[in-house]
Amino acid sequence: MKTKLLLFLLAIVLISCSKKEKQPKEKIGYNKGSVAIVTDDSFKSVTQAMADAYMINYPETSVSVKVQKEDMAFLDLLKNKSKLIVMSRSLSPQEIAEYERVIDLKFNPAKFAADAVVFVAPINSSRTSVDVKEIEQMLSSTEKQIIFDGTNSGNLNFVAQKFNKKPSDLQFSIISGNANVIRELNKYPSKVGAISLNTISRPYGTDAQNLRKMVKILPVTENGKMFEPTAENLRQLQYPFTRILYLLTNEGNFGIANGIIRFACTQLGQMVVEKEGLQPYNIFRREVQMN
Repeated sequence: MKTKLLLFLLAIVLISCSKKEKQPKEKIGYNKGSVAIVTDDSFKSVTQAMADAYMINYPETSVSVKVQKEDMAFLDLLKNKSKLIVMSRSLSPQEIAEYERVIDLKFNPAKFAADAVVFVAPINSSRTSVDVKEIEQMLSSTEKQIIFDGTNSGNLNFVAQKFNKKPSDLQFSIISGNANVIRELNKYPSKVGAISLNTISRPYGTDAQNLRKMVKILPVTENGKMFEPTAENLRQLQYPFTRILYLLTNEGNFGIANGIIRFACTQLGQMVVEKEGLQPYNIFRREVQMN
């Protein structure tokens, strides 16, 4: 009798285990879950706006924004410490090869916005513009006349790449953070600050408006022509320090990271870029049929 009872109990346990094994795993999707977007301080505003818009459209998602220097963010992506990052500089062939080797995905940057490195002077400065060649000369001077927001930052990386140099080859001063460069620039009347357009581009943002009042945005001259960092000059890539922002992931399935990438490149995501005062990368034509 005891043997029959033991066999009966064992059969129940086996059936129970079998049922548990057959239960489907939770599906990975773009509309549920959490992720952190890692961005350089230079692109924080548009990244946060994109994260907020995504969560509004997909309420069961949680998207946070983590600020990290651009180079460090890329290294963390390779180490699988981050899942989704924002970049501006072009990767070298060696970096692309390493990405494809480590991540085992084809390098496919999701371009979503045109931003720019903007040069600013103290509000009372007599300077009215700055030339591309002059910027290059200043970056070779031991006087360190240009102030960047930090080493390994998106602004410094992009300007160095513009002049086909390594950041370590340049001479510059540092004040940590784009907003702090603006706030403290008046202490250094002979210097020029290099900041991201996105720091001051949001048309109706209180912080951006206040920061814009503190400095003078310098038009950049090149080959005798003067360009301001306007949407039109960014669209035509005429402003000499225009740069394209792109998203990069190590996610191999269509989860939340790839969901954000898709969203950023759709019309809704491009409207977020436009509201940030930047130039959308994908321009959607609006056609109206008149009857």
